[in-house]
Amino acid sequence: MTTLNALTTGVQVGAVLPLLTAVVQRPAWSAKAKKVVAVLAALLAGVATVATDGGWDQFQHGKLTAATFFGVLAASQTSYDLLWKPTKLAPWIEALTTKKTPQQAE
Repeated sequence: MTTLNALTTGVQVGAVLPLLTAVVQRPAWSAKAKKVVAVLAALLAGVATVATDGGWDQFQHGKLTAATFFGVLAASQTSYDLLWKPTKLAPWIEALTTKKTPQQAE
């Protein structure tokens, strides 16, 4: 796997990651808490992408791992800000997957 392939794969994963992250996040959380979850999700997605794309042996190549992680992180933040947040799809998923209390259901 080359650095360009790692970066490309990372960007592809990162572009859809905000939709997956929205399932876990809650509308009432602070912006800081949401950012922490987003960065942790990008880290986990980066690790999974490297392992899936090139196998566990790829982790010995720090440049490939870093390129994949930063590709996932940059693409996830960019796609959220430019696509998923303005279209209200990610916030809608957050609201949809948030368990309502009996008082909120009324």
